[in-house]
Amino acid sequence: MSNRQLILLLRTSITIGICLILLGIYLHNFNDTLAAMGVKGIIISSMCVAFGMVLSLPTKMYLTFILVAREANKKDSSE
Repeated sequence: MSNRQLILLLRTSITIGICLILLGIYLHNFNDTLAAMGVKGIIISSMCVAFGMVLSLPTKMYLTFILVAREANKKDSSE
């Protein structure tokens, strides 16, 4: 897998993670159906947030590492 494809995959993962976090917040704060479900509704909304965090946070660190390494390689090749 090339770096371009890996970066695209990581950015997609970050986007999906952020969307899941926002969905969980929406479900928890504004959806009356999940509020009526009680504990099961809270678990559903918190699982959306948890999976969103799992998808978004580690990929941000890895993507940052890849981009810093790329910039260091460009800087070394220009000097």
